[in-house]
Amino acid sequence: MNSPQVSSRALYMRLLGYVRPYWIAFAVSIVCMALTAAAEPVFPALMKSLLDGGFGGQDPQAVWFYPLAIVLLFAVRGVFGFIADYAFAWAANNVVLDLRRAMFGRLLALPTDFFDNNSSGALISKVAYDVQGVTQAATNVITVFVRDTLTVAGLLAWLLWLNWKLTLIVLGMLPLIALIVRLSSRRIRESARGAQTAMGSIAHTLEETIEAHKVVKIFGGQDYEMGRFDAACRKQRRQNMRNIVAASLVSPMTQVLTAVALGIVIAVALADSAANRTTVGGFMGFVTAMLMLLAPLKRLTDVNAPLQRGLAAAESVFQLIDQQAERDSGTVELERARGRIDFDQLGFGYPGRELRVLQHFDLSIAPGETVALVGASGSGKTTLAHLLARFYTPTSGRILLDGHDIQNVKLASLRANMALVSQDVVLFNDTVAANIAYGALRGTDRADIEAAARAAYALDFIQAMPEGFDTMIGENGVKLSGGQRQRLAIARALLKDAPVLILDEATSALDTESERQVQAALEVLMKNRTTLVIAHRLSTIERADRIVVMDRGRIAEIGKHADLLAAGGMYAGLYNSQLGGGE
Repeated sequence: MNSPQVSSRALYMRLLGYVRPYWIAFAVSIVCMALTAAAEPVFPALMKSLLDGGFGGQDPQAVWFYPLAIVLLFAVRGVFGFIADYAFAWAANNVVLDLRRAMFGRLLALPTDFFDNNSSGALISKVAYDVQGVTQAATNVITVFVRDTLTVAGLLAWLLWLNWKLTLIVLGMLPLIALIVRLSSRRIRESARGAQTAMGSIAHTLEETIEAHKVVKIFGGQDYEMGRFDAACRKQRRQNMRNIVAASLVSPMTQVLTAVALGIVIAVALADSAANRTTVGGFMGFVTAMLMLLAPLKRLTDVNAPLQRGLAAAESVFQLIDQQAERDSGTVELERARGRIDFDQLGFGYPGRELRVLQHFDLSIAPGETVALVGASGSGKTTLAHLLARFYTPTSGRILLDGHDIQNVKLASLRANMALVSQDVVLFNDTVAANIAYGALRGTDRADIEAAARAAYALDFIQAMPEGFDTMIGENGVKLSGGQRQRLAIARALLKDAPVLILDEATSALDTESERQVQAALEVLMKNRTTLVIAHRLSTIERADRIVVMDRGRIAEIGKHADLLAAGGMYAGLYNSQLGGGE
């Protein structure tokens, strides 16, 4: 998921585009920061006035004026500072919300091959971790830059007014500080990129280990998984330490330069004082203002590290957002399809593999016909179903639905006419009812949901649950047996009532009794529907209208169950071997 390097300026301008909708809060924050910065030179001015006139005793009002002025000054700064921080935090959190929405929306629109080539752990890390780092560049950095730049500008103006010669000494260190910041930027950005990649590896290892915890335990994989996790954590630690070294060197080097400038200023000021060219108040006012410069200057130099980390995170976030969405150039809007399917000289090969999964595949399926696909693993059965649902695009040839090339049919319209029950049952950590009436089916009447569950022979075990249809089933239905999970998936397909049905090992997880019940429900479901059955257990497809035997992406045999057995070919061999194996 690599993309060409983008300049820092282009990245930053794009980030500011996400801040633009919240420009009112942004403007309020900027104004409040400007007012806070404008108040900074007032304090050294008060100190000069206090030392030059307040301690002389000539003005009796000085006893209460200076203390009240200082308290009022800091109170005003505090109020404006709070408003500025709150407004920026509000904008920052909304930017994170918008970016996460954009990333998740893009994930929902990405093609299947993208997920084949990218680990889910790395993608989760991008959405959960990288996007948070972007706010450092989009909002927090702006806060520091605007507030402290204005503060430094105000204090420098005061210093120039007090003593322009001494101020030039202070300004002499700024080019050196800028050079230090520039040299550290590249190293910080590179190490931030590495840290993000390592975080993705950590998330990926965590996800795999959690999902496969039973396999890890039964095969004694704890040490191996610990080693993988430890390696990913160590890599992330190394990248973080590289980042910290580069970022931490900037501050002490800046402080040393500032101390040198301060030493020179003090020496020159003492010489001026000895020659009666400055007052004690003027000297203290200058030194106070100069010391007040240290904190904002330090923050301005330190801001480079979060800026570079934020820009590195922005690269990662925009790489995902800029991924090409699933291609949908279709213009044909299908209502309810009749269900005729034609595979015309279909060919398909996965990227990076020389051998094609399907080669010159020709097959026509009439509306309402049930066709079973059988064959050895890798013969192209499941790939054919994936191509029909347009999870992948054929390398050659075409697939027609009711005479329309499915590439010309709108994706939503095409998939609205299909229902899928796969051997890899997918359920969500939600209620039973929400899993049956999922997606476009949400809002379905409870009576229809119950009818679908009854037809799938799932009603009895659902009603036996503590809260019935409102019972939470855990992540991917972990609280259910394999057969129960399969029946919920079948109930979902029943509720959709699509004219084209794809059954990919739909009864593979069922025991003999459940299989008998579900098979009866499927026979009702398959009436007047075009059904593509992918089966390993051949006893489940004996009643199919036609059985297609596939071998290396081609049709080896085709016919009814009895005819294929009588022919004594590949199907007969597969069937007899399963019969002999007790299946």
